[in-house]
Amino acid sequence: MRKKSSDEEDQQSGSNQQGSDKDPRFTRKRRGYGKWIGGGLGWAFGGPIGAILGFALGSMFEGMGSGQFAYRGTPRGDFAMSLLVLSAAVMKADQKVMKSELEYVKRFYYQNFGEVEGQKLVQMLGEILKQDIDVREVSAQVGQFMDDSSKLQLVHFLFGIAAADGLYHPEEVAVIEIISGYMGVSNADYYSIHAMFVKNQNWAYDVLEITKNVTDNEVKKAYREMAKKHHPDKVAHLGDNIKKAATEKFQQISVAYEEIKKQRDLA
Repeated sequence: MRKKSSDEEDQQSGSNQQGSDKDPRFTRKRRGYGKWIGGGLGWAFGGPIGAILGFALGSMFEGMGSGQFAYRGTPRGDFAMSLLVLSAAVMKADQKVMKSELEYVKRFYYQNFGEVEGQKLVQMLGEILKQDIDVREVSAQVGQFMDDSSKLQLVHFLFGIAAADGLYHPEEVAVIEIISGYMGVSNADYYSIHAMFVKNQNWAYDVLEITKNVTDNEVKKAYREMAKKHHPDKVAHLGDNIKKAATEKFQQISVAYEEIKKQRDLA
């Protein structure tokens, strides 16, 4: 039997590739992903985030053109894609991606975006994890366009990823701090959310963004202000599931307040 020449092999390979591209099942799936992603994006469609997403989609379905995207931006879509890219940045920070981290992200996406969308997001995450991510550029893009309440919810979720394996790796926490800074999250807000996960002697005061030497009235005032800032209604525009997830952060404000009341013997 004659051995095929390299030119013949390349020609056959190309023929098979064309057949794959023309397969209606492949084409429908490819276009479905394009419309699903593009149809949910506004500002995240461009800039550093858009480039990362485009590369991920290109790896998943080579040859998918940008013309297949249906452009109509939604805050929910921008939030999901920003979270996807920043999640990958945190997971890669310590040079190894833990199974517990992947399960945490998978569970979050399935719970908050449904099984169908969640599965697509997890598949995209796998491609994004293969890329080098410029954390500063991506975070600055998020900071320019995303509202403050959504940024705080992002930071809270990123700490959840860092804590998924029961340990807090310094590299991951450092990346979250960089992300927060470039997004424009204040130091007080960053350390407030940090204290919800990494508890020290003064964690409850840090959560409420106050010090131990404040008066009882100032404690009560701080609690009211923080409860207002982190109320789940602040992220209602991201959908009911994200609003529900924000309830956890809101409840931690109450837990911190109750801890301070207990320490001070307040009614």
